[in-house]
Amino acid sequence: MIRAAVVGVGYLGRFHAQKYAALENATLVAVADPNASARSALEKELNVPGVDDYRSLIGKVDAVSIVTPTPSHFAIARDFLDAGVDVLLEKPITVTVQEGAALVEAARRGKRILQVGHLERFNAVVQAVQPTLTVPRFIESARLAPFKQRGTEVDVVLDLMIHDIDLILSIVRSPVVSVDAIGSSVFSNEIDIANARLRFENGCVANATASRVSLKTERKLRLFEDDVYMSIDLHQKILTVIRKGQGIFAEGMPPVSIDERNYDQGDALMEEIQAFLHSVRTREPPLVSGEDGLLALQTAVDIVEQVQRSRERFKA
Repeated sequence: MIRAAVVGVGYLGRFHAQKYAALENATLVAVADPNASARSALEKELNVPGVDDYRSLIGKVDAVSIVTPTPSHFAIARDFLDAGVDVLLEKPITVTVQEGAALVEAARRGKRILQVGHLERFNAVVQAVQPTLTVPRFIESARLAPFKQRGTEVDVVLDLMIHDIDLILSIVRSPVVSVDAIGSSVFSNEIDIANARLRFENGCVANATASRVSLKTERKLRLFEDDVYMSIDLHQKILTVIRKGQGIFAEGMPPVSIDERNYDQGDALMEEIQAFLHSVRTREPPLVSGEDGLLALQTAVDIVEQVQRSRERFKA
């Protein structure tokens, strides 16, 4: 029985705690949060102790989910890793690449599991299609959401686009050789809408757009391979595959086959936590490793820097 805890029980952390409490192969030992009202609500709901200082959990837990604001990720994760505790750390892994690299090294040095919470890897439609993918020629992603104050301590690249960055990197599996990006602030002091074009060493090109000032919610990934087009609706869990057939119609258009499949909404967060606990139990590498989280962060930081440079050119 794995002794688990959740550090940070705000909007998302509350869901983490509920998942652990529902599992038969883990015990939710405690939740930690300096906010007394957040702790109290879960203490009553899940009948679990709450503490204000996460450090009091060291020595009492085997694994922990860290679901706090990104600026606090490094210090909290480092303390647990150094104490021999396995960590599921919400994305992005840290604020800076240097901090992320230090956590990866701490996990390697202590032989600890460090999994990063890139939740889309556990999306039902992604898990269904990923084994069949070859390297595409071109990828287009769009992640649009209405504005919410929650999450605006970081820009839209680290808040939203990083989901698609991680997915794209996991599909292409080739180094990024160039980045071109542009973006703008709209409602917050950070970048609220951004577009990035990534070129990979193997020739693939990806175009990613993220906005948190949209009137609608959209999470789509489009992949173009030779003779195949795939549209992945991450929100509605719909996969559409269009393939070119043999021969030519009279008007010059080749025949095409269209296959559309719908997948159950599933529970990606439960899948993520169960995968983490499997790694804790077996010591197998996690599906989304610290190295994966670090690579996504490095790419996101490169995009942010390009956006800042483009904004400075506009001002000039």
